[in-house]
Amino acid sequence: MGLHFHRNPDGTTTGRNEANGFAVTHADEEEVERQLYEDAGWEYTPPPPPVPSGFHRFSLVHDEFRASGFGDERYAGLRARPPEGCVPVDWGCFALECVRPGKTLMDAVAGTVAEVRQEHGLVMNSLGVEKPQEWFDADSKDGHAAKIVAHLVLTAAARARLLGYGRKDLVRLLDATGIE
Repeated sequence: MGLHFHRNPDGTTTGRNEANGFAVTHADEEEVERQLYEDAGWEYTPPPPPVPSGFHRFSLVHDEFRASGFGDERYAGLRARPPEGCVPVDWGCFALECVRPGKTLMDAVAGTVAEVRQEHGLVMNSLGVEKPQEWFDADSKDGHAAKIVAHLVLTAAARARLLGYGRKDLVRLLDATGIE
């Protein structure tokens, strides 16, 4: 069963339950999600309250191909002393749920990743985005699309390192795109 959401040009959101064809369109995206979850028989949890201005909510995950769970000894120090504004969580792997300051979401993520690396010697390599191809708010530097970009960059860096590529290789690739 799959639930799909689409932001319409008029600002409304349409949701559809593929299993039974139930569809709903509403101006409030949260209401669309609530109705689809109810239709699917799933528990709906409303989103957390907004964060203060200048702060960003995100999750950081240490996602490895090798099996290691939340209780792995490598995470002991991070479980005991997480960065301020972050809480360790067990997602079947080690994760941090964070509300951290930053000029943008990317700044907040980068600062947190750097702090974890410097303080604990661990590179957090994912934001836990399950479907990075879904872009809801491509016009916002701090919304879901920004989380996808940060997730993809962290994932690319981690996987490039596994293949033997270094920072210079990744920077050369980014420079080749002409991004300013």
